[in-house]
Amino acid sequence: MSRSLKKGPYIDARLLKKIGKLKQGDKTMIKTWSREAIITPEMVGFVFGVHNGRDFIEVNVVENMVGHKLGEFSLTRKFVSHGGRMAKEQAKDAVEK
Repeated sequence: MSRSLKKGPYIDARLLKKIGKLKQGDKTMIKTWSREAIITPEMVGFVFGVHNGRDFIEVNVVENMVGHKLGEFSLTRKFVSHGGRMAKEQAKDAVEK
């Protein structure tokens, strides 16, 4: 469910404050736990460390990400492939080729 238009997008004030201290294009990682913060044009070019519950995942913000949330680029679950012995054999054959 999206946020009300009357309220506007949620942007963490601490993130904007940290961005203000850095120069444009600085590759210093800005650590944040605010996964629900929406990416704004001011954030383009910076590197964020978005917490996924265990680690900080590096997210390089580019123009196409504007309007999305930071949490969309830091996955919280690790996919373990399906299948048993047959799938392992197929993967082994693919590596040999």
